[in-house]
Amino acid sequence: MTLLQSIIDSRIRSDVQAMHAYVVQDATGMVKLDAMENPHRLSPHLQAKLGQRLGALALNRYPADRLNDLRAALACHAHMPAGFDIMLGNGSDELISLLALACAVPPSTANGFQKACVLAPLPGFVMYAMSAQLQGLDFVGVPLTASFELDLPAMLNAIAQHRPALTYLAYPNNPTANLWHDAAMQSVIEAVAEQGGLVVLDEAYQPFASASYIDRLSRHSHVLLLRTLSKFGLAGIRLGYLIGPRPLIAQIDKVRPPYNVSVLNCEAALFALEHQEVFQAQALDVIAQRAMLFEALGRLPEVRAFPSQANMMLLRVPDADMTFEGLKARGVLVKNVSKMHPLLNQCLRLTVGTEPENRQFLAALEASL
Repeated sequence: MTLLQSIIDSRIRSDVQAMHAYVVQDATGMVKLDAMENPHRLSPHLQAKLGQRLGALALNRYPADRLNDLRAALACHAHMPAGFDIMLGNGSDELISLLALACAVPPSTANGFQKACVLAPLPGFVMYAMSAQLQGLDFVGVPLTASFELDLPAMLNAIAQHRPALTYLAYPNNPTANLWHDAAMQSVIEAVAEQGGLVVLDEAYQPFASASYIDRLSRHSHVLLLRTLSKFGLAGIRLGYLIGPRPLIAQIDKVRPPYNVSVLNCEAALFALEHQEVFQAQALDVIAQRAMLFEALGRLPEVRAFPSQANMMLLRVPDADMTFEGLKARGVLVKNVSKMHPLLNQCLRLTVGTEPENRQFLAALEASL
């Protein structure tokens, strides 16, 4: 055994060694429809204005009060209720990790707490389980129904049994792209409250959805709302934000690394919020293209497209591996999710692109079935 391998074996956690790293597919020369990104770029005019603004920043200084301006702008943009506060993250992924870190309470016979755990429906966003594992929490995944709805009896039983510290409800869900029924979601929120846990409503895809929980957030002291500017149109700047009751955010914020949001991220986000009508128009175009795709896919007898409230769609095809490779060979990259969970058997996930990209995808799909 080499010294390097000995160090890896003895100093790197065995569960980390057994993990698979998050893989980003090579999209060189492809129509990139695999990562739920906004397909629209800024106009040359806005690019020039943003470049001039970023170029004037003091990059030799750490971020300071300008971050408070961003928090205030996001609070206004999100219609944050009174008595709530915002915590910024380097993308929502970091905030998910920080939530697990803050809630990793050790077991205690005094208060009857088991080992802290994270609970979420499956299939769902992979970072919920990954962050739990990396912070030493248990993860409990509760399968959805065959129609990708919350299995309410199973969710309630799991909450009663495991008393999760964190329960995630993605609204809409990734990769199924649907919104949960209000009554089921409310039952889950109330059940978690009875067990003394937190609920995190992940609204990453809110710009494309017909509903949000923000107008109901003030009813609860144990519910947090997680959002990101990635789907708003700024995936490249990595900025997420967490909204919750001010005393709760103050505690979670203690585990946030200092200066986790750069001056570049901050200023680009402020610029985007000052021009949010541009991004809203882009979202409306994505919604229109989503409707076009759904209608076109409905005319393909071999394909089942599931209704979407996000900037992605889930498709079931006769042979996901063959269709994925066929699309790739024709210059279109999607995500093969067929092995992620049994409920996703023979499924592909497609980002909604521009009209030319979507037409190219449809032609490639017909040739790949």
